[in-house]
Amino acid sequence: MNPDGTLNTAVIVKLEPDFSEGNVSYNADGTLNRAETKNILGPHSAVASTAALYSKVKYGSRVSVATMGPPIAEAALQQSQLICDADELHLYSDRIFAGADTLATAEVLKAGIKKMANGQPIDIVFAGHRASDGETGQTGPQTAWKLGYPFIGNVIDYDVDIKRGYVKVQRLIKSYGYHDIIEEIEAPLPIFMTLDPSFIPFFNTISQRLKLARHQKEAIGRSSQYKEYLKVFSAQSLEVNSKAVGLPGSPTIVYKVEKIPRAKANRKADVIDGSSQGNIGQVVTRIYDTLGGTIIK
Repeated sequence: MNPDGTLNTAVIVKLEPDFSEGNVSYNADGTLNRAETKNILGPHSAVASTAALYSKVKYGSRVSVATMGPPIAEAALQQSQLICDADELHLYSDRIFAGADTLATAEVLKAGIKKMANGQPIDIVFAGHRASDGETGQTGPQTAWKLGYPFIGNVIDYDVDIKRGYVKVQRLIKSYGYHDIIEEIEAPLPIFMTLDPSFIPFFNTISQRLKLARHQKEAIGRSSQYKEYLKVFSAQSLEVNSKAVGLPGSPTIVYKVEKIPRAKANRKADVIDGSSQGNIGQVVTRIYDTLGGTIIK
């Protein structure tokens, strides 16, 4: 926390393949070809960015956003800044980071978080529930462990008591065969939380809505000039141990990668001219036959 009592918050985001495009490219060995696949800010990272915006509107916090990846990962930082009006953007990019599993990634993120806000302690770290291209959900908890922060997952709401230095959160617990449970937890700052995909901030007062509008407008201007807020860190500038990052720092062993076969299409589409009465008549006839002669009124 800053000397003036302002919260320092951070968001961990990731650039992920845009699977909605349907044009994901794979290498011959079945691994993802990221160079030929369109990438966007991950949907779970967007939720975490929204949680940071909530802290900025409600508590006036200072927001820093970080990601690890190649230079193109700048796009994720820019998209996150557009959501949360970030004051600072961090890109951790170095060739020796390549091939990192979640544990090695957490080592880089830990080092980077300690350099945020001019070295001031970070009070709250937000992260997504998981990444769509990994689905492990491990990076957040492992980074919290390395930082020594209490970790709370599946957060759907939170409230900060700045005077006491505590945060009260509501988290969603899902158990198959039972109704969902909402659990309330109170923990001292600093804290690391991952947001449930269902997280939606509520701005209940006029002043909060006015602040929201101001920050959203400011975010548009900042993201259009995001390089002014961007700091790029190498392994040397982060002062990380080269044996604890990248492949050397990754205990995970991928035994085999299999490409998921594309399902065969079992539908076909006919394009008709809507201005032709004959074509419209054929469509009506087909609908009539499909419904088994049911009379439609």
